[in-house]
Amino acid sequence: MQERRVGAHAGEGRASLYEEITSNIISELEAGRVPWIQPWGRQAAKAQLALPGNAATGRSYSGINVLILWGAVIERGFRGQSWLTFRQALSLGGHVRKGERGVTVVYADRFVPSDERRRARETGDEAHAVPFLKRFTVFNTDQCSALPDDIATTAPPAPAGAIQPAVESLIKNSGVDFRIGGDRAFYAPVEDFVQVPPPAAFFEPINWHRTALHELAHASGHASRLKRDLSGRFGSREYAFEELIAEIASAFSCAALGIVPTLRHADYIGFWLDVLREDNRAIVRAASQASRVADYPLGFAPGAAGGTEAIGPDCTAA
Repeated sequence: MQERRVGAHAGEGRASLYEEITSNIISELEAGRVPWIQPWGRQAAKAQLALPGNAATGRSYSGINVLILWGAVIERGFRGQSWLTFRQALSLGGHVRKGERGVTVVYADRFVPSDERRRARETGDEAHAVPFLKRFTVFNTDQCSALPDDIATTAPPAPAGAIQPAVESLIKNSGVDFRIGGDRAFYAPVEDFVQVPPPAAFFEPINWHRTALHELAHASGHASRLKRDLSGRFGSREYAFEELIAEIASAFSCAALGIVPTLRHADYIGFWLDVLREDNRAIVRAASQASRVADYPLGFAPGAAGGTEAIGPDCTAA
C-alpha cells in the first residue's frame, strides 16, 4: 500500500479517518495491488520481510498499522521494519532528522458518549460504547540519527531451514484436527477439522505452508478458540469477510515466520471491494481480527513470545 498521511487535520472527525484508510485500500485493490501482499523481492524492497515493530518496546504493530507500515517501507525504500515516535527516538538518545516526514498510524479504542451514559442510567440498560481511531506519527529508524547500535541494526533473516519445522510444530501444538490428503484445502467448521493435500501436490513446497496457515486461520474461529461467526455461505458477504480475515491473517503469520505471503483467493477481490465500499470500517475490523487470528497459531510456534504493540499514549496498535 502506498504511504499516505492518514488525515492532515487533527480536527477531522473519526468517520473521516476510517474513510481515508478505506479509500486508500480500495484504490490499491482497484489498481491490482493487494496491501497485505507486498513485493518483498530484492528488486522491490530493501527491507527484509517481517512484521513491523516498535524499536523502543520490541513489540510488533498490529491490525491496519501493518498494512500502512508495510506500504511505507516499500514505497519509500526503507531498509528496516523498525519504527519510533519522535519522543521515543529522543528517549533512546537519538533524534529524527530535520525535514523527515513521518507515517501516520492509528490505534483503536472505544468510549461511551455522555448521551449514551445518560440514556443507560434512565432506562437501566447497558451503555453502548462507540469505537474510534486515534492518530500517531511514527518514523522509520532509517529516518533517525544517533540511535544506539542495537536499535538501528536490522534483525537478520530467519535461517533458511527453520521455516518448515516451525510450521509443523505450531500445527501439532495447536491441537487442531489437521488432516493431510485429498485434492483440495479447506476447513470444515461443523466437524472442526482442516484438510490440506500432501506437500507433493503443490508446485512449490512452500505453498503447502502458506495454505496450511490460511486454513488454520479459519480454524481459529471455532467456538472453542476465537469464536468468530463462520456460518456464512459461499458467495455471501459474510463468507467473503471471513476470507478477507483469513487472507490478511495468513499474510501476517507468513511474515512472522519468514515466508513471503501470496494471495490465495484473488477471485474474492471483487467481493472485498463491495464490502469495503459499503462499510468504511470493514478493513480496520478485518485487519484487527486478522492480527488476533495470526497470533493464535503463532502462539504455538517454537520460541513464541508475546504479542503486539499495546494501546497506550505512545503506542500505535489498532
